[in-house]
Amino acid sequence: MNTSLYHLVREPKIKKEKNPLLLLLHGYGSNEEDLFSFAQELPEEYFVISARAPYPLPPYGNAWYAIHFDADENKFSDNDEARESRDLIATFIDELVANYPIDPKDVTLVGFSQGTILSYAVALSYPEKVQRVVALSGYLNFDILKENFQNNDISKLKFFISHGTVDQVIPVDWARKAPGALKDLGLDVVYKEYPVGHGVAPQNFFDFKNWLQQ
Repeated sequence: MNTSLYHLVREPKIKKEKNPLLLLLHGYGSNEEDLFSFAQELPEEYFVISARAPYPLPPYGNAWYAIHFDADENKFSDNDEARESRDLIATFIDELVANYPIDPKDVTLVGFSQGTILSYAVALSYPEKVQRVVALSGYLNFDILKENFQNNDISKLKFFISHGTVDQVIPVDWARKAPGALKDLGLDVVYKEYPVGHGVAPQNFFDFKNWLQQ
């Protein structure tokens, strides 16, 4: 199978004619093994597919887009690369639907950190391809959404957003802006915080799994 992104697959344990998809998108400097480590814990009716980001970061990681530091140590994102990755993921979803018995009306993106930033961008730019987003430890970057994205029919999108209150990588204040912004667009949002750093607490995992099964 020739797809845009290298990926790992956990087949559904409960086979239907078309199964729902959980597409896992890892963070900056990580790889497809990272989130896939909890694939066995995810609901059995799903295809669980973990994608590798397109830009290699030595020694063994990958990124969805570059993060640059200037002389004053300000961080800034390469938004052009981010938009390219947004479109690449959208294409990849189509490829998965074409190659696996996946229900195109039941696709959930599960992002962590940079993967979350991309998950927001893909869902809001291509709402016909995605129904739900689990946004772990990330933030909503409006600069990488498709122009006039609000003209799309985004009304069916649902979001589970969570963040660690002591996250040293992405400040919790950045994450807190997303629920309000999405609710202003009329969207269904659950937002939770946990007393952890830049990672997924066991309770967080349990809560998003419950949310998926509702």
